Amino acid sequence: MTDILIVEDEQAILESLEFILTRCGWSVGVARDGEAALQAVMRFRPRLVLLDIMLPKRGGLDVLKVLRSNPAFASTSVVILTARGQQYDRQAALDMKADDFITKPYANGDVVNAVRRILEGQACSAHA
Repeated sequence: MTDILIVEDEQAILESLEFILTRCGWSVGVARDGEAALQAVMRFRPRLVLLDIMLPKRGGLDVLKVLRSNPAFASTSVVILTARGQQYDRQAALDMKADDFITKPYANGDVVNAVRRILEGQACSAHA
Protein backbone atom coordinates (compact mmCIF):
# COMPACT_ATOMS: atom_id res chain seq x y z
CA MET A 1 0.00 0.00 0.00
CA THR A 2 1.19 3.50 -0.87
CA ASP A 3 0.86 6.16 1.81
CA ILE A 4 0.31 9.14 -0.49
CA LEU A 5 -0.70 9.61 -4.12
CA ILE A 6 0.23 13.05 -5.47
CA VAL A 7 -1.94 14.16 -8.40
CA GLU A 8 -0.38 17.26 -9.94
CA ASP A 9 0.29 18.27 -13.55
CA GLU A 10 2.93 20.92 -12.81
CA GLN A 11 6.26 19.06 -12.85
CA ALA A 12 8.12 21.37 -10.42
CA ILE A 13 5.35 21.15 -7.81
CA LEU A 14 5.05 17.40 -8.26
CA GLU A 15 8.79 16.86 -7.79
CA SER A 16 8.92 19.16 -4.77
CA LEU A 17 6.03 17.39 -3.04
CA GLU A 18 7.39 13.96 -3.91
CA PHE A 19 10.81 14.89 -2.50
CA ILE A 20 9.58 16.39 0.75
CA LEU A 21 7.02 13.66 1.51
CA THR A 22 9.46 10.86 0.67
CA ARG A 23 12.02 12.54 2.92
CA CYS A 24 9.44 12.37 5.69
CA GLY A 25 9.38 8.59 5.29
CA TRP A 26 6.08 8.14 3.47
CA SER A 27 5.79 5.99 0.36
CA VAL A 28 4.63 8.15 -2.55
CA GLY A 29 3.04 7.49 -5.92
CA VAL A 30 2.35 10.10 -8.60
CA ALA A 31 -0.17 10.84 -11.33
CA ARG A 32 -0.18 13.80 -13.73
CA ASP A 33 -3.82 13.91 -14.86
CA GLY A 34 -7.27 12.96 -13.63
CA GLU A 35 -7.59 9.73 -15.60
CA ALA A 36 -4.17 8.55 -14.42
CA ALA A 37 -5.19 9.49 -10.87
CA LEU A 38 -8.17 7.14 -10.89
CA GLN A 39 -6.03 4.31 -12.29
CA ALA A 40 -3.32 5.00 -9.70
CA VAL A 41 -5.81 4.97 -6.81
CA MET A 42 -6.94 1.50 -7.89
CA ARG A 43 -3.37 0.30 -8.32
CA PHE A 44 -1.67 1.89 -5.29
CA ARG A 45 -4.60 2.04 -2.83
CA PRO A 46 -3.13 5.12 -1.12
CA ARG A 47 -4.02 6.15 2.39
CA LEU A 48 -4.19 9.78 1.23
CA VAL A 49 -4.49 11.60 -2.11
CA LEU A 50 -3.05 15.09 -2.63
CA LEU A 51 -5.27 16.26 -5.48
CA ASP A 52 -4.95 19.35 -7.68
CA ILE A 53 -8.26 20.74 -8.99
CA MET A 54 -6.99 21.94 -12.38
CA LEU A 55 -5.87 18.76 -14.17
CA PRO A 56 -5.78 17.57 -17.78
CA LYS A 57 -8.22 14.88 -18.98
CA ARG A 58 -10.39 14.94 -15.83
CA GLY A 59 -10.59 17.67 -13.20
CA GLY A 60 -9.75 17.08 -9.57
CA LEU A 61 -13.29 17.69 -8.31
CA ASP A 62 -14.55 15.04 -10.76
CA VAL A 63 -11.87 12.64 -9.50
CA LEU A 64 -12.98 13.34 -5.93
CA LYS A 65 -16.62 12.70 -6.88
CA VAL A 66 -15.71 9.35 -8.46
CA LEU A 67 -13.68 8.33 -5.40
CA ARG A 68 -16.47 9.24 -2.99
CA SER A 69 -19.06 7.32 -5.04
CA ASN A 70 -17.00 4.11 -5.00
CA PRO A 71 -17.38 2.20 -1.72
CA ALA A 72 -13.84 0.81 -2.07
CA PHE A 73 -12.36 4.33 -2.02
CA ALA A 74 -15.02 6.44 -0.31
CA SER A 75 -13.01 6.63 2.92
CA THR A 76 -9.66 7.42 1.24
CA SER A 77 -8.40 10.73 2.64
CA VAL A 78 -8.18 13.55 0.07
CA VAL A 79 -6.45 16.90 0.42
CA ILE A 80 -7.21 19.39 -2.34
CA LEU A 81 -4.26 21.48 -3.58
CA THR A 82 -5.13 24.33 -5.90
CA ALA A 83 -4.19 27.74 -7.17
CA ARG A 84 -7.89 28.45 -7.42
CA GLY A 85 -8.85 29.59 -3.95
CA GLN A 86 -12.39 30.64 -4.82
CA GLN A 87 -15.01 29.93 -2.19
CA TYR A 88 -17.00 27.86 -4.71
CA ASP A 89 -14.11 25.41 -5.20
CA ARG A 90 -13.51 25.14 -1.46
CA GLN A 91 -17.21 24.57 -0.73
CA ALA A 92 -17.57 22.03 -3.56
CA ALA A 93 -14.54 20.09 -2.28
CA LEU A 94 -15.82 20.13 1.28
CA ASP A 95 -19.32 19.14 0.17
CA MET A 96 -17.73 16.10 -1.48
CA LYS A 97 -16.00 15.28 1.80
CA ALA A 98 -12.46 16.42 1.04
CA ASP A 99 -10.42 16.17 4.23
CA ASP A 100 -8.59 19.46 3.72
CA PHE A 101 -8.10 22.26 1.17
CA ILE A 102 -4.76 24.02 0.67
CA THR A 103 -4.40 27.01 -1.64
CA LYS A 104 -1.23 27.55 -3.69
CA PRO A 105 1.21 29.03 -3.08
CA TYR A 106 1.73 27.16 0.16
CA ALA A 107 4.65 26.36 2.42
CA ASN A 108 5.89 22.77 2.23
CA GLY A 109 5.43 22.60 5.99
CA ASP A 110 1.70 23.30 5.57
CA VAL A 111 1.34 20.27 3.31
CA VAL A 112 3.46 18.07 5.58
CA ASN A 113 1.42 19.12 8.62
CA ALA A 114 -1.89 18.44 6.85
CA VAL A 115 -0.67 15.00 5.73
CA ARG A 116 0.69 14.19 9.18
CA ARG A 117 -2.54 15.31 10.87
CA ILE A 118 -4.60 13.06 8.60
CA LEU A 119 -2.32 10.02 8.58
CA GLU A 120 -1.63 10.40 12.33
CA GLY A 121 1.46 9.26 14.06
CA GLN A 122 3.90 9.71 11.19
CA ALA A 123 7.06 11.43 12.41
CA CYS A 124 8.88 13.88 10.20
CA SER A 125 11.28 16.67 10.96
CA ALA A 126 11.46 17.95 7.36
CA HIS A 127 9.80 21.34 6.95
CA ALA A 128 11.82 22.63 3.99
